[in-house]
Amino acid sequence: MVHLPALPGAPGWGGDWSVVERRALADAEALAAGGAGAIMVENYHDVPFYPGAVPPLTIAAMARIVSAIRSTLPATPLGVNVLRNDAQAALAIALACGASFVRVNVHCGSAVTDQGVIDGRAHETLRLRRALDADVGILADVRVKHARPLAERPLAEEAADLRLRGLADAVILTGAATGSAGDPEELRAVRDALPDCPLLVGSGVNEANLADFSAAADGFIVGTFFKQPGAEGAVSAERVRRMIAAWRTLNSDRKSASEERKRS
Repeated sequence: MVHLPALPGAPGWGGDWSVVERRALADAEALAAGGAGAIMVENYHDVPFYPGAVPPLTIAAMARIVSAIRSTLPATPLGVNVLRNDAQAALAIALACGASFVRVNVHCGSAVTDQGVIDGRAHETLRLRRALDADVGILADVRVKHARPLAERPLAEEAADLRLRGLADAVILTGAATGSAGDPEELRAVRDALPDCPLLVGSGVNEANLADFSAAADGFIVGTFFKQPGAEGAVSAERVRRMIAAWRTLNSDRKSASEERKRS
């Protein structure tokens, strides 16, 4: 994750565009140097967030940053998340700037959030992607952090609808808040419901708990752990390298164990 400083128009905007751009590029370069497989950009510090459409100023600012990262790291897959839930803006930025995917926090159903009730608009998002002929993947959260379902159902049902009726290209499971780990049992439940769907853990993963999620997850969205200290600090390339090395070791060990079982 590249957590952008507050952008123009947000209450926390510091008034110096060069600070925002330098920080975003430095974090992106540290992620790439550490071996991150992809980079996602979001307006993390634009609190309090709009529940739906963000103003044109936010879209323009994010497009400028994503474009700068695209120019600096031309081979790195990029993603866009426009908080709190502006999927149309995210798609437009991704298409204009050559990003590969977007994250949608509430893609299906309705969630009670600190912005109020947010309704999923998968029907609009998918039709816009088709109209734009945009080769942009949709990563969608199931029970996104900082929220609760308006009407809770079994997790497996929610995940299945997200994939099969919302046509999400990948599903994300998070904990309750930024930096909070999810439940490995919930992750396994989603994996059982969606055996062939790319499945990501979207919060709270670190070196200490990576093994708890590695068997069921295809990947991880990491922000807080890569920073020193916490979500306010800059990305540490060394932390990224350590995490990627741990992930590769777990994958190698799991592959070796599987081959050994086959031989026996």
